[in-house]
Amino acid sequence: MELFTKLFGDLLVFVYHCFDRIVIHGYLSGLSRPEQVVYFFRQVLCVPVVSKEVLSQRTADYQAWVEAFARNHDIPIEWAEKGVRKEDYVQPWLRRMLRRNAYGVFFIFKSMEQGPSFRITTPKFPTKDPNYRILARQKSRFTHNYFYIRDEVLGPMVMRVATFFPFQTTYYLNGHNFIEQELNRKKIAFRKNDNAFLAVDDVGALQAAADKLSPVVIRERLDYWTLILGPKFSAKERKKINLRRFYSISQIEYCRNFIFKRNFPIHKLFERSCELGLWRLTAHKISEIFGQRLHRKICGKLATVIEQIEHGHHVYRAYFKNAFLKQYEKFATFLRNELCSNNLRDFGLKKSLDNLGEVRERFQTITSRFASYQAQWLNVHVDFPLLQRIALPITKGSVRYPGIKIHETRIIRLMDVLLHGGTQVGGWTAKQIHEAVLTTFGLSEKSYCLNQLSYDLRKLKGHALLERDGSHYAYRLNTKGVEVALLFLFFHKRLCGPLANSRFHHQPDLRHRPDSRLEAAYHRADAAIQKVVDLLAAA
Repeated sequence: MELFTKLFGDLLVFVYHCFDRIVIHGYLSGLSRPEQVVYFFRQVLCVPVVSKEVLSQRTADYQAWVEAFARNHDIPIEWAEKGVRKEDYVQPWLRRMLRRNAYGVFFIFKSMEQGPSFRITTPKFPTKDPNYRILARQKSRFTHNYFYIRDEVLGPMVMRVATFFPFQTTYYLNGHNFIEQELNRKKIAFRKNDNAFLAVDDVGALQAAADKLSPVVIRERLDYWTLILGPKFSAKERKKINLRRFYSISQIEYCRNFIFKRNFPIHKLFERSCELGLWRLTAHKISEIFGQRLHRKICGKLATVIEQIEHGHHVYRAYFKNAFLKQYEKFATFLRNELCSNNLRDFGLKKSLDNLGEVRERFQTITSRFASYQAQWLNVHVDFPLLQRIALPITKGSVRYPGIKIHETRIIRLMDVLLHGGTQVGGWTAKQIHEAVLTTFGLSEKSYCLNQLSYDLRKLKGHALLERDGSHYAYRLNTKGVEVALLFLFFHKRLCGPLANSRFHHQPDLRHRPDSRLEAAYHRADAAIQKVVDLLAAA
């Protein structure tokens, strides 16, 4: 991680890491097994026969309570439609909550989904107890309620409650929402887009808020909303049986975000990362990144792929068992490395919510190791299509400016004069530039007239390479213009010209080479070009 920051620090605004998406299952520890359900109904509630009707009555009571809750609090409750993304559908109601700065439930979805339940059957043969019934776990389809909540600590979150015994709950959280609430509470200004922070006044406070997300904070809020919105149990029932929920991590994502100053290097770095990753990130490298031993009987995937997701951005993925590392660019502003796990046992970790701190440490190490490997691969020159860009015409307002091509002799001469001939602090007038070009290159006024110079100056000014001195008609190269002019001149005079001459006209004798490092580099370049030509001819 330090290597990545060291190499690309001048391109970065800041870097932060945090939990992104977290999916947590909540289990009623006192009603998870069939024998516990029998004990609850027969010993606590004094119901002699545990039948389908008894379980269905608890479901009906809870569904009636949800309907009444939505009606009393004026909360819309609808059935989820197929093909409609729930998070996008509820955005108008969430925006209303944000405008009012209110907290609570703002929408309820009902959905038929598969979930854990109990099957009740009558024994095939008579037993001593005529009320004896066989309870067994099963998977079945029944109604689930999705409560969309804006919490004052965790921010926007979703709580899914199964309406059938054992009333399993699922919670969908996002670490970025928690950080947003913390920064708002401390009155630290920031700019956030979707699930990423693009600017912040205090980077240290941002990272401190990300590290503050703990099992204690999460459990407190989940217990609160489960008590408010979950299935109802009386004080007598809670006293006689343990109805406290056990929370386990089902899915978790940990991301490391690199916020860049400009959008140009992001796409180039990502392209280079994909190319080198597919080539160099072998199975042994993947195992080193994940810190696991590689063996033949490994379960799950072990591969690197490039996938294209719905919004058109490519995602680079490195799979290991049931987890994967993915990298993608978003909003042409930041680059994200994200580690996703659907089974913490792949890392030798327990799934209990209490182990969230250990998960953070392990995932930080893995994402940091991945960034270090990428820094070594990306520490190379990448292509910047300056010549292609500047050769294209551009339009500013209603004015169209022609492109500047590197083989245009007039432009090369003009850049040479503007670089080396400027003696005026406020710039040169067009007439002074024209005289300097004619004198420097021995041209006649007929071969390069003042109108041609005006046309060339107009092109340079249109591409933001030339600037005027206030309202005066005096010109000079700006910072970008100086860099482009140097590149064009060095390309012709120092790089392309000498190499082309040695290839087609005269190649100096290596035995009588002068003691010059530049001349030695030319000879090495000649040998390398010849080697490439020979290899291509042999192929």
